[in-house]
Amino acid sequence: MEKILSAYGFQESDCKVNAFGSGLINSTWTIEKVGEKYILQKINDAIFKKPEDIAWNIDLLDSYLGEHHKDYLFTSPVKTTDGKSMLHIEGDGYYRIFAFVPNSHSIDVVETPDQAYEAARQFGKFTRLLSGINADDLRITLPSFHDLSLRYNQFQEALQKGDTQCIAESADLIKELQSHSDISEEYEKIKQNPDFKLRVTHHDTKISNVLFNSIDKAICVIDLDTIMSGYFISDVGDMMRTYLSPVSEEEMDFDKIQIRDDFFKAIVKGYREEMESELTETEMKYFFYSGTFMIYMQALRFLTDHLNNDVYYGARYEGHNFIRAKTRQHY
Repeated sequence: MEKILSAYGFQESDCKVNAFGSGLINSTWTIEKVGEKYILQKINDAIFKKPEDIAWNIDLLDSYLGEHHKDYLFTSPVKTTDGKSMLHIEGDGYYRIFAFVPNSHSIDVVETPDQAYEAARQFGKFTRLLSGINADDLRITLPSFHDLSLRYNQFQEALQKGDTQCIAESADLIKELQSHSDISEEYEKIKQNPDFKLRVTHHDTKISNVLFNSIDKAICVIDLDTIMSGYFISDVGDMMRTYLSPVSEEEMDFDKIQIRDDFFKAIVKGYREEMESELTETEMKYFFYSGTFMIYMQALRFLTDHLNNDVYYGARYEGHNFIRAKTRQHY
């Protein structure tokens, strides 16, 4: 920790460092000095193979917003003493520090349609303000992250090479997911359709990646590691996947799974208010598909991992990823 802090010009004796947050990928701490507070993160380079590409993307967005939208609250990294936005310590890993946004908080579970609306509006605003950037200039931090065609092909491969007992026991769910292969076929059409534009896309629009003020108004989006070129259905779809049901994908009581219509309408309203001038007429018709796209893809990924003996997500108990896939099926 002393080496990290000194790289930013901090004295360890002046700082109080504590673990922070509930993120599953990166490790996070708070740093408190007299009158100052920061967020320190260590990048999980087992997931993000090229952390320098994350820094490249964030620097690109920071520069653009600083020139064109100075009033937008963008959580850019604090520079090291030698002017870098990410610190690499050989043999240890990659770190970055952000100033803590005062009078802000995040939430882990969407509890009201207003929260869903506020978050959707902020994610839409983020993409709209960055519409002047050529999305192809962004580097790929997670290759094929939301490529439904790839995920369907991986599912098919698992049916040929996966654990035979898991495959037999999952026969009904496999048949159900195969019966919806048209969702994957529609995605192939989208990729070939010039009416669908590649934009600066967040790709991880869960509610905890939005900061709210003291009166629960969203003020900015955070956690920018997955910023890449993408289609709007990724951001809208991920909001639907994580906001619409009152229970998570860990829920074992499938009777509790439901689609909250008022939350769906709030997502569409908030996102469209910011993005209506950017979306094509064809794209505007695909809000409902966005949800089926993302929920179906996640079901495929969970079941694929189950058939492959949980090599990607891991499992806290036997059949964990099978249950996760079943929750997606019940949407």
